[in-house]
Amino acid sequence: MPTYNNGVTLRDVVERVLKHCDNLIVVNDGCTDNSTEILASLADQVTVVDYGRNRGKGYALKQGFRKAKELGFDYAITIDSDGQHFPEDIPLFTEALEQHPGALIVGSRNLNQENMPGKNTFANKFSNFWFKIQTGINLPDTQTGYRLYPLKRLPRIFSARYEAELSLLVFSAWRGTDLVPIKVNVYYPEDRVTHFRPFWDFFRISVLNTILCLVAVVYGWPSRLIHKIFRREGS
Repeated sequence: MPTYNNGVTLRDVVERVLKHCDNLIVVNDGCTDNSTEILASLADQVTVVDYGRNRGKGYALKQGFRKAKELGFDYAITIDSDGQHFPEDIPLFTEALEQHPGALIVGSRNLNQENMPGKNTFANKFSNFWFKIQTGINLPDTQTGYRLYPLKRLPRIFSARYEAELSLLVFSAWRGTDLVPIKVNVYYPEDRVTHFRPFWDFFRISVLNTILCLVAVVYGWPSRLIHKIFRREGS
């Protein structure tokens, strides 16, 4: 769970996660509110990764995955600390993993529900379109942060910001990892703190999509085809 200045929702999300998961790693991405104090009070229940200053969500995920591997885990579920995700949906991920071992399970939100921010819906549809071009795969929600990752098949994280999550999906698909979407609940409280910068983050995602489309031609599509062939021969 990466967190940056989500002190209003942090304790509640942590306590709800712990009802469904005994091992929780929280990455303190340079919080300047009361989040650090909250995590200190929960130190006997969670593993905290703290590196001092804000580095971005991509960097926080990278450090969280590194800690999970050090602790010997094969899979990790990522969940946001702003209250939008329901920890009660964690069993849905483990059930999906039992049916699809080794897959990357992608929690898909209902983008048409009543309180879904309009900018989120547009950005997601935009991202879904380019993801289909880059990988040939239809996913209903390519921008969700609620996912289950197979750590042994995890691609490198090249960006420290929001677009890191998109690149993880694309490179996982190119490597032949199965991407399995499942429906999850989502809630956007009025006091939700978000650090998504509409212009700059959308610009960075657009640049990344342009690069990924170019890389798809020379590496992504051939790599995915090769993995399909080997999988077919091995079955």
